[in-house]
Amino acid sequence: MIPVSRVAACGVVIAGGHGKIALLLERLLAERGDQAVGLIRNPAHVADVYQAGAEAVLADLESAAADDVAVLLSGADAVVFAAGAGAGSGAPRKDTVDRAASVLMADAAGQAGVRRFVQVSSMGAGQPPRPGSGEVWAAYIAAKTAAEADLRARDLDWTILRRAASPTLLPPAGSGSPPRRYPLARSPAPTSPRSLPPCSTTRAPGTRRWS
Repeated sequence: MIPVSRVAACGVVIAGGHGKIALLLERLLAERGDQAVGLIRNPAHVADVYQAGAEAVLADLESAAADDVAVLLSGADAVVFAAGAGAGSGAPRKDTVDRAASVLMADAAGQAGVRRFVQVSSMGAGQPPRPGSGEVWAAYIAAKTAAEADLRARDLDWTILRRAASPTLLPPAGSGSPPRRYPLARSPAPTSPRSLPPCSTTRAPGTRRWS
């Protein structure tokens, strides 16, 4: 089916919408009344994304074209790239997902005029992998490093978050512990403020698919 234009109007589009970070972010956005759209490739994950408070959109970022993804991003306030090949994947998919899919999303964001881009990266990116860490880990770090370099070179309002391998972003309720902090990098601040159109936070339930 053809995607409905402006599916993410005035919201946050999250690539890798079923991941741990994405589901947490979707819940946080929903709790404060913001609209979130989670891009997923597995239809079995639709219910989880919906329960987190987001709309699910089926999209395979390994085979998509930037023009098609830009349609999904049209009117969005921000893009979060939280996708990853995941445990058990080999070195080739570290490149096609952790690097190439991030590049695709950044290309699409540029085409759609979405300036705010958050990239979830990894501790260890930007430096050689540890000796003896293995081919797959080396490919993962290389992919994250290349994705960071691509984003840093773009004229976007970007933020890069380097997370640990298995993050716990928020402490248990009532623990009194502060949230865990991760290294951040941000694009230079704009020299003049940018205005955003008014948003409606009403979320349309359901799932969209494009192919």
